[in-house]
Amino acid sequence: MIKRILILDKNHPFIVSKLRKEEFICDENYYDPIEKIMNNIYLYDGIILRSRLIIDNKFIEKAINLKFIARVGSGIENIDKDYALKKGITLISSPEGNKDSVAEHAIAMLLCLMNNVIRSNQEIRMGKWNRESNIGKEIMGKTIGIIGYGNTGKAFAKKLSGFETITLCYDILPKVGDGYAKQVDMKTIFTKSDIISLHVPYTRKTKGMINKNFIKNFCKPFYFVNTSRGGCVLTDHLISALKNGKIYGACLDVLEYEKSSFEDFFRDRKLPKNFLQLILSEKVILTPHIAGWTKESKYKIAKNIVDKILFIQKKFN
Repeated sequence: MIKRILILDKNHPFIVSKLRKEEFICDENYYDPIEKIMNNIYLYDGIILRSRLIIDNKFIEKAINLKFIARVGSGIENIDKDYALKKGITLISSPEGNKDSVAEHAIAMLLCLMNNVIRSNQEIRMGKWNRESNIGKEIMGKTIGIIGYGNTGKAFAKKLSGFETITLCYDILPKVGDGYAKQVDMKTIFTKSDIISLHVPYTRKTKGMINKNFIKNFCKPFYFVNTSRGGCVLTDHLISALKNGKIYGACLDVLEYEKSSFEDFFRDRKLPKNFLQLILSEKVILTPHIAGWTKESKYKIAKNIVDKILFIQKKFN
């Protein structure tokens, strides 16, 4: 039976309030280091966290009664997935909860980039009225290649349908294409795409996947959108492609240099040289890892987590 749950990060209040109504004991610990938490982790049947801590095999070894680990978000890269599964621990995440917010954010960034919205807004505030130099490009009729066709990739394709694009998708799983995107091989993505949007998890296989060799395979210049994980892109290779024109422009909600805990990027840090180049480039739009973070998505993510915990509770009754 699942009875006692440890909450390790602040989340939407729905999680704790709903679980307590369902008669779970919920202990909240938002500040202790992992070493201290490990001393008492044997007391708990489940933990709920975001990104503050790394759950490795040493932690899992101490958690002798753990039945589930729930991460409030889409990825589980801060959890030793293989070892947890080996120990019979159920892993829970909530990629369904923020798929729509990620999709909307990706489109918003792309529209801003292709139509020079941010630059022209800044120019007007400086007393400049430049029409010809800010002429934009339409999304309509463009071929969009979606790499990774899970929850967010599918939501992105669905929202693009109103723009009358040609939408292609690539995924390591077969037969995931649908009425919104035709599944193709990577050669077709390389040949046809005018715009690339990345929607993959961060794994050993996807780490640094967007690199100079990957970019070189494209038959024509393209726009690039990344709302997945910053570590999937080698920033120096991206900057080189922006400079030589192989990539027209980039929309980056995530960065290679982010802290795993998503704390303030600028706090106590010497900024990487390549990051400064991103800031100075008019070909780049940056946001602070907020694509999946809306008022609506925070609630939907929380509700999904609770629903999944209640579902697995039935297995242990």
